[in-house]
Amino acid sequence: MQTHQREVDRGERFRFGANWARFLKAVDDRRVEAAVSSLREMLQASDLAGKSFLDVGSGSGLFSLAARRLGAEVHSFDYDPQSVACTEELKRRFCGECQGWRIEQGSVLDRGFLASLGQFDVVYSWGVLHHTGAMWDAVENVAGLVKPGGLLYLAIYNDQGWRSKYWRAVKRLYNTSRLVRGLMIALHLWYLYGLRAIVRFVGGKGPPPRGMSLWHDALDWLGGYPFEVAKPEEVVEFYRQRGIDAESVRTCGRKSGCNEFVFRRGKVPAEIPMTKHQ
Repeated sequence: MQTHQREVDRGERFRFGANWARFLKAVDDRRVEAAVSSLREMLQASDLAGKSFLDVGSGSGLFSLAARRLGAEVHSFDYDPQSVACTEELKRRFCGECQGWRIEQGSVLDRGFLASLGQFDVVYSWGVLHHTGAMWDAVENVAGLVKPGGLLYLAIYNDQGWRSKYWRAVKRLYNTSRLVRGLMIALHLWYLYGLRAIVRFVGGKGPPPRGMSLWHDALDWLGGYPFEVAKPEEVVEFYRQRGIDAESVRTCGRKSGCNEFVFRRGKVPAEIPMTKHQ
């Protein structure tokens, strides 16, 4: 916790947990069900009964809750103490005293901590590993958490070349001071929030499949530092060399955002379906 706070104080890390804490006010049953549907679709599973599920970087805890609703035994952890508190609060609100859901603070870069966890049928880390400050170490570390035959579901920021370098500079500046933060919001919020809000209003769409509101998602994108990116082919090849093969890859094309991957340890599919978000 002290290390995390020092990084925040030095402007080296966005307060993800504080943003999640504000988002919790918007979480309702509709958002929970959207998360359940999203998890079921990507894992191609009607339920997770009898499965163990590790949420690496649980954030708000929304997808830990979704996995619990699908019947999994859930273990959640996050590096950010406030994110841990958010996950605990979400559990209190929607799961009460339910058994089969453990929550703790820990780092995906701490191999000693990871070794204490064991292995899981499903390891889930959506939009987390690129915020660690050592993305490829984190990508490698989660591999050992997957049982033979188990699934690894990741989302990693898409490499857009110079655009990614620009956003990295913006995110770094955002975290340096309150004054600069206000300037970055003023310069970029219309692009990040206004246009998407209009599209969602005109289209009459509900909450995004990831559950997060547009406002909190915009702040998460604008301030989310550390920030690293990868091309989808790089991630697929990295794991292929370690005996973990892609079952599906969903890319965001040339857009900013995350490429999504589902890997299975110890199984080589005949063909890797690669689709693009619409």
